[in-house]
Amino acid sequence: MADAVGNKVAKDYHLDVAPPVDGFFAKGLGHTDWGMKNRLSRLFNPKSGNSLMLAFDHGYIMGPTAGLERLDLAIPPLMDEVDVLMGTRGAIRSCIPPTCGKAVCLRATYDSSVLYEDMSVGNGLGMDMDDVLRMNASAIAIQTFIGAPGERDSLETLCRAVDEGNRYGVPVLGVTAVGKQMARTTEYFLLATRLLAELGASIIKTYYCDDFEKVVAACPVPIVIAGGKKLPEAEALTMAYRAISDGARGVDMGRNIFQSTHPKAMCQAVAKIVHEGYNDREAYEFFLEASNA
Repeated sequence: MADAVGNKVAKDYHLDVAPPVDGFFAKGLGHTDWGMKNRLSRLFNPKSGNSLMLAFDHGYIMGPTAGLERLDLAIPPLMDEVDVLMGTRGAIRSCIPPTCGKAVCLRATYDSSVLYEDMSVGNGLGMDMDDVLRMNASAIAIQTFIGAPGERDSLETLCRAVDEGNRYGVPVLGVTAVGKQMARTTEYFLLATRLLAELGASIIKTYYCDDFEKVVAACPVPIVIAGGKKLPEAEALTMAYRAISDGARGVDMGRNIFQSTHPKAMCQAVAKIVHEGYNDREAYEFFLEASNA
């Protein structure tokens, strides 16, 4: 059994060596079956290999969030600008027209609300795979709490979701939650992302950090970054650009889009980075122009 005592510090990330190409554009997923690859091809643009996800699942733990007071008014105008809609089944069913044609990633866990002293306690699987398939979802998102009291239960939830996902060809997006007591360090994200990938998650959602290229290199499946708290638009675009430059295969952004002064222009600017190779300066200039159009 592995023992943390006496372990050598990891250092050989071979950042100059690209991951092997195994006949499919998504890193580490070439040996999955046809249905899984088909869903992954909806989540990620096969030409760029990247994805822009719009996260609006905040209400399942926070209630009404600034910018999302009316989901039916806030999200539909942004749908055409993104690849994936990331929300709860209740939000998708009630506020998103089924004719939208966009890939859907369903938030499939329930967690304690922001009123509870520790959000990691009480995490569990909040829907079954029958409902995932009824909603024609392309993926499900599972929240995990590495290093928190609820770690074991959240990893159990992830493993059961991966079992069901593999059975039906549905990718699992493993989400690394960071609570109040967890430091956002390179060491933490190296551990959390690798752990979720080794337990079977097809995609990992995590935060940008120092030495992010090491986190990406050490994770055998695609990483998308979380947008996190609201930043000034220029800073959010710089974060997205750095993450993509360091090897992230997508951006799952929420507050930095729907709380922007011009949400649609911000969506378009992030997409320029994700899919068209814009740098942060070019994307911000585009944002300013689109905002004034």
